[in-house]
Amino acid sequence: MLLSIQDLKVSFRMGKGVMADAVKGVSFDVPENTTIALVGESGSGKSVTAMSVLNLLPDNAVRTGRVLWQGKDLLQASLPELQALRGKEIACVFQDPMSSLNPVFNVGQQLCEPLMKHLGLSARQAMARAEELLGEVGIPEPKRRLESYPHEMSGGQQQRVMIAMALACEPKLLIADEPTTALDVTIQRQIIELLARLQSKLRMSVLFISHDLGLVGEIAKHVVVMRNGIVREQGATADIFERPKDGYTKALLACRPSLEGNPARLMVIDDHIAGRDMQQVAQAKDPDAPVVLEVRGLAKSFWLKQGVFGKREFKAVQNVNFKLRKGHTLGVVGESGSGKTTMGLTLLRLHEPTGGEVIFDGKNLLKLSDSERLTMRRRIQVVFQNPYASLNPRFTIGQTLVEPMTIHGIGKDLAEREQRARTLLEKVGLDGSAFGKYPHEFSGGQRQRVAIARCLTLNPEVLVLDEAVSALDVSVQAQVLNLLKDLQDEFGLSYVFISHDLAVVRFISDEVLVMKDGVVVEQASAAQILAAPKEDYTKRLLAAIPRGYRQAA
Repeated sequence: MLLSIQDLKVSFRMGKGVMADAVKGVSFDVPENTTIALVGESGSGKSVTAMSVLNLLPDNAVRTGRVLWQGKDLLQASLPELQALRGKEIACVFQDPMSSLNPVFNVGQQLCEPLMKHLGLSARQAMARAEELLGEVGIPEPKRRLESYPHEMSGGQQQRVMIAMALACEPKLLIADEPTTALDVTIQRQIIELLARLQSKLRMSVLFISHDLGLVGEIAKHVVVMRNGIVREQGATADIFERPKDGYTKALLACRPSLEGNPARLMVIDDHIAGRDMQQVAQAKDPDAPVVLEVRGLAKSFWLKQGVFGKREFKAVQNVNFKLRKGHTLGVVGESGSGKTTMGLTLLRLHEPTGGEVIFDGKNLLKLSDSERLTMRRRIQVVFQNPYASLNPRFTIGQTLVEPMTIHGIGKDLAEREQRARTLLEKVGLDGSAFGKYPHEFSGGQRQRVAIARCLTLNPEVLVLDEAVSALDVSVQAQVLNLLKDLQDEFGLSYVFISHDLAVVRFISDEVLVMKDGVVVEQASAAQILAAPKEDYTKRLLAAIPRGYRQAA
């Protein structure tokens, strides 16, 4: 047995003798040359369990139990012994490559470091091997890319660099902690296939951590399901998918949006465990509802430096046209770099457009004066992908919600604004105690709810949601999507919903735009796009979606 985790318990000292238990007696094995998936929601303890193997935990962590690496207990290993293992025999790939890669060193320097430290290669030998590694993970022009810095690469390329670094010394075990969560479906597919190919070549084992059962069903031989620091169920992938025993496992499988059917609401964990039936079919929207937003020929170009004095035009968005009706949702899908986010920010004039018109309430938003734009901006709001970055860490939640009302003169005094803020917090599923807390005291899903509540303070008519649920685990994602549908029904909101996840777009959208290289390549109802896509690009996006064990089998 390569790795055996036996009755692992991890607690964190919180001060004044208080201990918080994160992992409560976890046991499972990782055999040689196999993939084990560790699955659960955010906060289930799966990452803490994996990081305990090499003690990549804060100083206030206390570990008990046994972590046997080829028979040796790593909980008893010294720091030099662990450092000799890290990167050489056990390597890690983390969720966010931008926080894992050093921004002040180029890619070549970061790849050479483990090669020189663990394998004793010279600088020239290490650089030559680094070039080979970039080629092996599918990065074009590897020699030129050695001189690139992380910020000059896309998210998918950064993750490939992380994989190249992790595999540089041909480890026996790769710990992959949510390595594809924020990537679009085609890049995710490429990363998964890359890992499978390299695993076969190197005959290494993989401990794959994810909240997406559909994804792990395609790659893992054995699945371990965790919740609240406890293993709820484990077994062969076929058994977990076809004959799940634990109610929590069944709930995880049920709350993922499906490409088939169109339910009115998604199942959440508590619904499934309580046995509540949520399978009502969504009602069709009024096809003759008034048009609230019309986009005609929208275009956005960026000018890039070329040579010493020259520059060239990069057309990020070209000739986008659509109509958005009251109470309807327009889904915008495409890979990273397709122009979907730039399109959304341009119609809000967060990017200045190169051409086109955005007609709202009879006026072209792209021609408004600054004072007119401030008034109109109150009626069109945006929810960004990353709730960690979009909330001011120095403001309480109450201050975050009251500030836009103060700026736009909503409410006659502070007391009325605070009461409205508390009402909206309840509307998005947060209780009154949230009002005085700071963003760092909330989970990602709760922060996204705060961001939605902040938009609602201004009584908007249109919300642009830019990858608003892509970083959330499946159960929290289902809660936020249900919330968005409820708010749409209650307030008659119209959404421009930008996402790379076609299953999510299928659930929430009435019409879908498919974008590629800044151009709309296909436009139809959500049902038509999924049932009978016309463009090869749309078909490739659909083919890249993980479909769980049935596809792997």
